[in-house]
Amino acid sequence: MLTKLFGFNPQITTVKTEILAGVTTFLTMAYILAVNPNILSDTGMNKDAVFTSTIIASVLATCIMAFLAKLPFALAPGMGLNAFFAYTICLKMGYTWQFALTAVLIEGLIFIFLTLTNLREAIVNSIPLILKNAISVGIGLFIAFIGLQSAGIIVNSDATLVSLGDITGGSALLACIGVVLTAVLLIKKVKGALLIGIIVTTLVGIPMGVTTFHGIISTPPSIAPIFLKFDFTNVLSGDMFIAVLTLLFVDMFDTIGTLVGVSTKSGMLKDGKIPNAKKAFMADAIGTTAGAMLGTSTVTTFVESASGVGEGGRSGLTSFTTAMSFLLSLFFAPLFLSIPSAATAPVLILVGLMMMTPIRDVDLNNYSDAIPAFVCIIVMPLAYSISDGVLLGLISYVLINMLCGKFHKLTPSIFILCFLFVLKYLI
Repeated sequence: MLTKLFGFNPQITTVKTEILAGVTTFLTMAYILAVNPNILSDTGMNKDAVFTSTIIASVLATCIMAFLAKLPFALAPGMGLNAFFAYTICLKMGYTWQFALTAVLIEGLIFIFLTLTNLREAIVNSIPLILKNAISVGIGLFIAFIGLQSAGIIVNSDATLVSLGDITGGSALLACIGVVLTAVLLIKKVKGALLIGIIVTTLVGIPMGVTTFHGIISTPPSIAPIFLKFDFTNVLSGDMFIAVLTLLFVDMFDTIGTLVGVSTKSGMLKDGKIPNAKKAFMADAIGTTAGAMLGTSTVTTFVESASGVGEGGRSGLTSFTTAMSFLLSLFFAPLFLSIPSAATAPVLILVGLMMMTPIRDVDLNNYSDAIPAFVCIIVMPLAYSISDGVLLGLISYVLINMLCGKFHKLTPSIFILCFLFVLKYLI
């Protein structure tokens, strides 16, 4: 039954492993339950309603991923995309949050069309294998950086952009303790090492004053204030076009980057292709469309899914477990939100290491491959964007190989992608 429903293979994983992996993925991305309502409420949206819509959209999209694509990836309203929704479309461009939700709805419908016509899958298959390996490595550095930043180990600096924070106390010290504890568990090959690391680090944070207990149970707020609240009055405006196009590009290549990178690391690629890629993209597309109706920003595949994959998750049972954890959080939000970012940061940091293993498949002596791969890898953490890493990596790959006369490495589809990516930065 599990094989039929989730693609579960008892020869490569166990039910216990899949469940632990799913819970681990949830705990590493549970911060979205607090962050997304905070960001979207800056536009005037009802914060409590956004909390509920965030969970419902995440459960719906992740269940589609579990049952349809049968892959261990979780979805939720994406970071960066929610910031663009709130701070660019609403606060900078001056539009209402209803206008922004309309842009997300249109983006989702376009994504459904692109998925049905196989265009998104064709784009993924056009990416050279060398860049697929680089994407995994870049994502590793990116999520490690997210972990370091969320714990306060790495902080903002006006002089050098980033700097080392105060690691002698508070969240940063707790995260450092968590890294050591979780590393020991991994080295000792303890089952559920990442999840145990999160729980133990959370408990250690209590006497340190970092972990704050918020309670156990609460009643889910209504989504009525933001449900189906669209504004089509400016649907044909230039600003709507720009908003939809930006959401489209960022979401598409964040998702592609995450699926390719995590699949590469976990060994799930078959002949260089993601299994059930079309169905995975459909989960993303439907999630975004439904999310707009429910009243939240663009839903995308979360890079934190790598933590569950790192724990051994290989089937839709992992993502289904994550979805059920989200559903439970509707009623146990205070308990889940008691887990500090310093407790999940060690998992992100160590999973970052796990994601970097495909660097061994990059021939660093072959500069026509190594330089584009390096561009892809370095841009992701420094630009804080998976999509920019993918785009600039592929552009540099085409330009370098074309100018060196290595046309045998290039296909018509990769030239088309390169042209579109260049236009993205020029528009």
